[in-house]
Amino acid sequence: MITLHTADEAHAWGMQLSLTLAAGDVIALCGNLGAGKTQITRGIVAGMGSETEVTSPTFTLVHEYLDGRLPVFHFDFYRMETAAEVIGIGWDEFLSEPGVIIVEWADMFPDLLPLGTRWFHIEAQPDGSRQVEERPIA
Repeated sequence: MITLHTADEAHAWGMQLSLTLAAGDVIALCGNLGAGKTQITRGIVAGMGSETEVTSPTFTLVHEYLDGRLPVFHFDFYRMETAAEVIGIGWDEFLSEPGVIIVEWADMFPDLLPLGTRWFHIEAQPDGSRQVEERPIA
């Protein structure tokens, strides 16, 4: 478990995580609203070499960042109501793309994520820091 004290630390941690990623990797980010999922995603995308501004895809459902060393497909399951809705936006096709998939609120539909998904649980602490733990979904 690691503790991230600031948004800059979350960004830097995401950049470090990006160095470990390869085509086909899926990253699941789980945590409450404001836990830092999008900030970590910003770091991952920047670490991939993309200069595109990263925003939460809450309303567009998926953002694509194609200008880095690998394409990054950034999903947000927060507003999705059923697994069929996720599949309907092309989920299966994205899984076959030669890039990295990042899913915020992945724990809403854990059965849709492939074996080998890296699950990160982010929890805001009373002091404003965030604790991040990599562990499979329970």
